[in-house]
Parts: sequence; structure tokens; C-alpha cells
Amino acid sequence: MEKSRSRLSRRTLFAGAATIGAVGAAATLLPGVQQAAASPEMKSPPENGGGYQLTEHVKRYYQTART
Repeated sequence: MEKSRSRLSRRTLFAGAATIGAVGAAATLLPGVQQAAASPEMKSPPENGGGYQLTEHVKRYYQTART
């Protein structure tokens, strides 16, 4: 008895399933990206000019850069 070969190979089936999954994930994520881009939150500029603040994080960076 001969096996009849299917027109769909296993590779084609998995590629199609992966494509459908990727499209579904993109469709789920895109509305959130679009909403985030529509309403950016901008901070007002500092009154004294400049925007540099010497914080603990910056001090730690300078300390590690010295060594």
C-alpha cells in the first residue's frame, strides 16, 4: 500500500502557523503603541536653565569612570 502524500508539508504548516501567530501578536501590540505615541508626556523646562541634576546615580557613574 502506498502512502498518499499531502499537498501540505510539515514545514509549510509550521511556517503558516508561525506567520499567523506573529500577525496576531502584532495586532495585539499595535493599538498600545499607537496610544502611547499619541499622548507624549513632556516635562516643562527647568526655571533656572539647564536640565542637569547631580543625582546619586550620576555621582556613582563618575566614581566608576575615574577608576
